[in-house]
Amino acid sequence: MIGHNKGPSMAAGKAWRTLCWQKSRNAMMPKLPLEVLRIRVARAKALGLDYTSYASIRAASGHDVIAFLFSSNALRAFVKSPEIPASRVEKLMRLQNSTQLAATLQPLTAEQFIASLPQNPAPLFDQVFTAPPFNATWSQTRTTILNGLQPEKLPSNMVVIVGDTPSERNWAEAANLGGYLNADRFFAP
Repeated sequence: MIGHNKGPSMAAGKAWRTLCWQKSRNAMMPKLPLEVLRIRVARAKALGLDYTSYASIRAASGHDVIAFLFSSNALRAFVKSPEIPASRVEKLMRLQNSTQLAATLQPLTAEQFIASLPQNPAPLFDQVFTAPPFNATWSQTRTTILNGLQPEKLPSNMVVIVGDTPSERNWAEAANLGGYLNADRFFAP
């Protein structure tokens, strides 16, 4: 009605409505068998994620995570010191059954970044490309990110960005990716 500020209802029966809402919500939540939960916990561990992050990404996207796209900010690789800190390299080397991509933010070039990577038996990243500039339009951002995924033929809704700034969060939305994780959360011990 006119003048209503959409605040909580002051009508009688609020506790009953809350109880009904909670029961309805719980009935809609999937009841996963124990074996499925074990498989998902193991998958989260292989991806280097805590189960809460993994489950929230699966719930939001409706898909499993098959790849991570790391920004050079998230990797702490900058023009003056493009080397990734050892603790982050160790975490990247422990990841299993996923594709790792990196997007370098200007002025750091993909070539500089690749040259600074440690020489391991297996490369840390399957693909490295230049990230969209900060002044890129939504369409340009989407095109740049999707072109970066193209060589690996990755479905965008199964790729999660690990970033460090709000503009990197926008990459996930612009390219309709599977999700976004803050670098501090991903690389937490």
